[in-house]
Amino acid sequence: MSNSMISAESSHQALREGVRGLCVQFDSAYWQKVDEARDYPEAFVDALTTAGWMAALIPEEFGGSGLSLTEASVIMEEVTRSGGNAGCCHGQMYNMNTLLRHGSPEQKKKYLPRIASGELRLQSMGVTEPTAGTDTTRIKTVAVKKGDRYVVNGQKVWTSRLQHSDLMILLARTTPLTEVKKKSEGMSIFIVDKREALHRGMTMKPIRNMVNHETNEVFFDNLEIPEENLIGKEGAGFKYILDGLNAERILIAAECIGDGYWFVEKSTRYAKERVVFDRPIGQNQGVQFPIAEAYMEIEAANLMRYKAAALFDQKKHCGAEANMAKHLCAKASWEAANVCIQTFGGFGFAAEYDVERKFRETRLYLVAPISTNLILSYVAEHVLGLPRSF
Repeated sequence: MSNSMISAESSHQALREGVRGLCVQFDSAYWQKVDEARDYPEAFVDALTTAGWMAALIPEEFGGSGLSLTEASVIMEEVTRSGGNAGCCHGQMYNMNTLLRHGSPEQKKKYLPRIASGELRLQSMGVTEPTAGTDTTRIKTVAVKKGDRYVVNGQKVWTSRLQHSDLMILLARTTPLTEVKKKSEGMSIFIVDKREALHRGMTMKPIRNMVNHETNEVFFDNLEIPEENLIGKEGAGFKYILDGLNAERILIAAECIGDGYWFVEKSTRYAKERVVFDRPIGQNQGVQFPIAEAYMEIEAANLMRYKAAALFDQKKHCGAEANMAKHLCAKASWEAANVCIQTFGGFGFAAEYDVERKFRETRLYLVAPISTNLILSYVAEHVLGLPRSF
């Protein structure tokens, strides 16, 4: 570990201890209960909000802590490392960056203090569509300007936490694809008040999935959005939303690091305690070596997480680093999850040990919010200079 990395870790110790102090109040039994019931962990999110952790990125002038994305990533890491699931609340962290970096002074004044206090939640982002998938430039949701309003029609999918959010960041096409020079142009970002939208043309349909993760299909039927809810300039939305997407990938990378450490620590403890053939199973190299390798992979991936976060905080281009961090951390966590299942054997499938729950939760991040193949394509083209494959 470099001197700068050692310094970063030590400077975050108080932050880590603060988050751990809150997370310890929500033990294994709590997370098992909400997972079994497929409930939203309302009490946990409320506690994070009351303690100020959910307002970490909001500047102090608006009632937040004014922390960096690096520090926000430490918060998310500690949630998963404690045994929790940060997927219930990480949306507010990365959605915040779109508003912070591109919102107008009036929008910031209107929303940020109320988000910081917990009066409002900004947990959701409407980007993905059924027919477009990861090809965001092909979205079909349109917003047509009529007077002082935009009229929205279309559909989104995998719109997470919307049932437990008051506000949503929405990406829609404002100029037809046939009328722009570049396919990434002509899309705009809006902030939508869900509470009003549900009475004016927006509907939601929950998607049941293998993880206790609240996500939805969303339909827009002539939903009217006031023009003052447009974030930044019309047509520049794709560029703006990249800040939110890069933040998302870095935060999820940190969550995967937390998961990875949780699996390694869980495996190590069990391997020391579990006795078979009159010896702890951790004495066997066949058990030791996979755990040791998983730990090394997590340590290595963590370096890319910090590099990506540092570049983001410096407002430097970090698309490649954010993608690589998400990929490497998700891969390392998934391998650690597999090792943990193997170490526990049959008991790894028993809900009381939490391994199967965390196994399901961390598997998601090899698929979402961006697939492994798309990351590999990005690195091949934008970093290595290989011909575009799609």
